[in-house]
Amino acid sequence: MSETTLNKSPLRLHWWKAEPNFGDAINPLIVGYMAGRPVEHIGPRRADLFAIGSMLQVVKRTQKEPREKGEKLCVWGTGLLNPIFGHDFLDNVELALVRGPITAALLKREMKTYGDPGLLINEVLPFMGARQDRIGIVPHYSLMDDPDLLALVASDPAFLLIDPRHDEKEVCLQIASCAHVFASSLHGLIIADAYGVSNTWIEPKGQSWLKYHDYAASVGRNDMKTPITLAEVKSTKPTAIAYSDDITAAQQALHESFPARLKSTA
Repeated sequence: MSETTLNKSPLRLHWWKAEPNFGDAINPLIVGYMAGRPVEHIGPRRADLFAIGSMLQVVKRTQKEPREKGEKLCVWGTGLLNPIFGHDFLDNVELALVRGPITAALLKREMKTYGDPGLLINEVLPFMGARQDRIGIVPHYSLMDDPDLLALVASDPAFLLIDPRHDEKEVCLQIASCAHVFASSLHGLIIADAYGVSNTWIEPKGQSWLKYHDYAASVGRNDMKTPITLAEVKSTKPTAIAYSDDITAAQQALHESFPARLKSTA
């Protein structure tokens, strides 16, 4: 298949679809925007690209052998969920960009720039409305039925519970409309950063902290060493985003690192 033919056909992207989750579902929106071509979901062994998500364990498992004709899977903004051992699979992968410096260190690769592609959502889906006084709460999708969460939301009409299992565009624009966001969803925090909405990390019960620290380090977030608990939400005073320049730098890195070979030739 020629490059011209390839770049007019759908880009084959793998992302996690086992459960509804807006942070994964924005993958085709952002990749399609960057590539300028249609995007289709495909299994990891046949994918052209991995982007948003803690998916490098899947990359390791499925890219142990070189592909035919020397083609390589491209990784752009992907991260690790946990440490991995053994890095031979990286010979079969093009690392355009990883999510953050912790991922890079665990892969034993020196990289100077990082970025989660979710930071481009404000370009793909601009927020044109007026920001409201409401306080958004975006739980990890697995915590939507947490009784403590539901009790907190019911305790104050200022709280807006944003369900990460709903339509990805709706979720992103709800986040953009808030005065402040509390989130145990990683992409609740990332999308808020992209739209310039101040945000606070809530304890993600049962989830590894690695991906949160990885993202925080990628944009110079010194406020994400330890999450607050749900019980601390009401007493936590929102603070303005102090790392806007680092967000801009990550957005620039995402643009500069997207593989030209995957962009439309039209």
